[in-house]
Amino acid sequence: MQSVEELYRDITFGTKIGFGTKPALILIDFCYGCTDPEMPIGFDQDEAIANSRIVLEAARAKKIPVIYMTVGYEEGGMDGGTFVEKIPALKSQRMGTRAAEIDERLMPHPGEPVILKKYPSAFFGTNLHSLLTTLGVDTTLLVGNSTSGCVRATAIDAISSGFRNMVLPECVADRDPDVHKYNLFDIGAKYADLVGVEEVVAYLESL
Repeated sequence: MQSVEELYRDITFGTKIGFGTKPALILIDFCYGCTDPEMPIGFDQDEAIANSRIVLEAARAKKIPVIYMTVGYEEGGMDGGTFVEKIPALKSQRMGTRAAEIDERLMPHPGEPVILKKYPSAFFGTNLHSLLTTLGVDTTLLVGNSTSGCVRATAIDAISSGFRNMVLPECVADRDPDVHKYNLFDIGAKYADLVGVEEVVAYLESL
């Protein structure tokens, strides 16, 4: 019986598209509400954060655009629509509270925008696409959480928007290792190149 890897290879899923020449690093939802295991939707992301710091430092050294995403809602979460109805714990992500603040381990520098989103994709209902277009970006480097949720949704929208999309497996995290693994497999098959930290740092240093 043919394996899924063989099937996907036969129908050209997983073809590498490669880096472009104008990347941006997008950090998805590294806010305390997600990174603090004591918070309602938080979970341990220490490894992903440590690896993301390596890429973040390399991007800053080359003055590559660095863009943060966070998620936050008004009291009661009505501005989150049916997404908050589906996941009521998101009501804990109130704007103006620690939950929506970026984790200090990845603290934004002055001039690095923090974009507020309400839904899974970093593109949906935000100015991210117009910002990337203005900056002339052709390559999106995605790190953050969760692999199966906001990273996956952003990856789909990034490639749908024409960007050369890269997801860094060492820099993304999920609440369950199997969910993380299977979603990375599918993202790599259809929506992004999966690239390691060393490869990305070498690419950034070559620019």
